[in-house]
Amino acid sequence: MRSLERACVSSASTTTSIMNAFRIVAASLSIAAALSLPRAGAAPFVDVLDTPAQMSPLAQRSLLQGIAHAGERLVAVGQRGHVLVSRDGGTSWKQSPVPVSSDLTAVFFVDDQRGWAVGHDGVVLHSEDGGDSWQLQLDGRKANEILVAAMARKVEAEPSDDAKKRLAETKRYAEQGADKPFLDVWFANADEGYVVGAYNLIFRTTDGGKSWTSWFDRTDNPKYFNLYAIRPVAGELYVAGESGLVMKLDADTKRFKALDTGYAGSYFGVAGTKSSVLVFGLRGTVYRSDDAGRTWAKVETGLQGTVVAAERSPSDAVLLADVGGHIVGSDDGGRTFKPVALERSMPVTGIADAGAKRLALVGPRGVAVTGLAGR
Repeated sequence: MRSLERACVSSASTTTSIMNAFRIVAASLSIAAALSLPRAGAAPFVDVLDTPAQMSPLAQRSLLQGIAHAGERLVAVGQRGHVLVSRDGGTSWKQSPVPVSSDLTAVFFVDDQRGWAVGHDGVVLHSEDGGDSWQLQLDGRKANEILVAAMARKVEAEPSDDAKKRLAETKRYAEQGADKPFLDVWFANADEGYVVGAYNLIFRTTDGGKSWTSWFDRTDNPKYFNLYAIRPVAGELYVAGESGLVMKLDADTKRFKALDTGYAGSYFGVAGTKSSVLVFGLRGTVYRSDDAGRTWAKVETGLQGTVVAAERSPSDAVLLADVGGHIVGSDDGGRTFKPVALERSMPVTGIADAGAKRLALVGPRGVAVTGLAGR
């Protein structure tokens, strides 16, 4: 299953969106089971959760899927547990040791020292030194235990049909193994944070990741669609997901409630300004709300490929990038967008402001820094 997920991710990165690969994986469970059968003379299986990431001079040019600021540093994460840190705005990069070799999908820092990275096999990693070193806080084995136990308690306290259905689903996850990926991570501060992932996986911590609580039953997501992104915008916390799913956290009920944007395709990210929220996804689709998600309007950006990344500048401008490396920018709260010319371009999965009118790009070709022409 894990090797299939990696193959799907690598393939998707050269066509539409890397995140779409997980739907292919879901349809391939029977193949994965067959491939996992032992073969005569085959090397013994070594779990990626028990295998540190290999230090490699090629890590900078391998598939990278996420990038974030850690103060003045840039931290990028990607396949086989690769983590790269730059202290000079992306001019040079150094690989950091990581205790697992699972593919990593996203990274987030709350300050220049404390950050988290997530990925396949239910991995959550934590750094307290700006990305130079990492500790494993959660993996798919422990996540399955937390899920099943939480849903069992739910059924005991409230034996509704919905609770029983969710318990059955989490037991099925556990039976399949520790393979489910986390796809995004966000922390409000050094203590409180969330990770989201495939098949409605969502966990919350209030102690910096020392312990985690399942929020599997706190989403308006009865079909267990994949959750691709979680981000705050204008004082509200949003989740974007598969098949048009957008949810907003209700602070009173502590539940993520579904919002209707009018679009049924998948959303892969959330961005915004001080007053507007944007969700973006397949085929250049971007929707915008000025009233905290009550109403939405489609935004024409000119992007044709799947929109996979966003960045917000200190001046509150918004940049959006599609998988082909085309970038557009908005200076009016996401109402209108104009093309942003780059000195160099490449297929991307993530972008970050590198300072001095430069942008750091990560994708299937690794990491590169380019100037923003005309900005």
